[in-house]
Amino acid sequence: MFLSPSRRGARLARRLVLGRLVAWGFPRTAPVVEAAVAVTAELAAIAIGHGRTPGRDFRLTLTLHPAADRVRVAVCDTRPDRLPPHPGMLGAPAADAEGGRGLLLVEALATAEGWTADDPVVKTVWAELRVGGTPTRAG
Repeated sequence: MFLSPSRRGARLARRLVLGRLVAWGFPRTAPVVEAAVAVTAELAAIAIGHGRTPGRDFRLTLTLHPAADRVRVAVCDTRPDRLPPHPGMLGAPAADAEGGRGLLLVEALATAEGWTADDPVVKTVWAELRVGGTPTRAG
C-alpha cells in the first residue's frame, strides 16, 4: 500500500499492520503483533524523515512467511541516496540526542533486518519478526 509521507501516513501504516495481522488470526496482544506495529512505526518515521521526496509516497508491505515462522515489514521510499547503516553497525546516539534510536529499536525487535537499493529511485528498509506460533485462522 502506498501512503503519504506524513504523520497521518505513519499512523495509517501502523493501523494497517495491526488490522492485517489480526485478520490473519493473530491476537491483538500477541508479541509479534506489538513488535510489528512498533517496527512499522519506526520504519515509516524513517521513510518520512529521511526518505521523503516531495510529491512521492512511501510504500508499506507486510508479508507472512508461515513456513519460515516469520513476518516481514518492508517500507520503500524514494531516497536510495540516503542509506541507513548496515545491521549491526549502528552506534548509540548521544544521551542528549533527540533522535537516532529508531533503527536501534528495529534491530532489538527484529530477527533479521536490512535494506536494498537495487532501483535507482527506490530503497527498501525491512525487518523480519519471529511469529512464534501459527495464526488461529488464515486470511
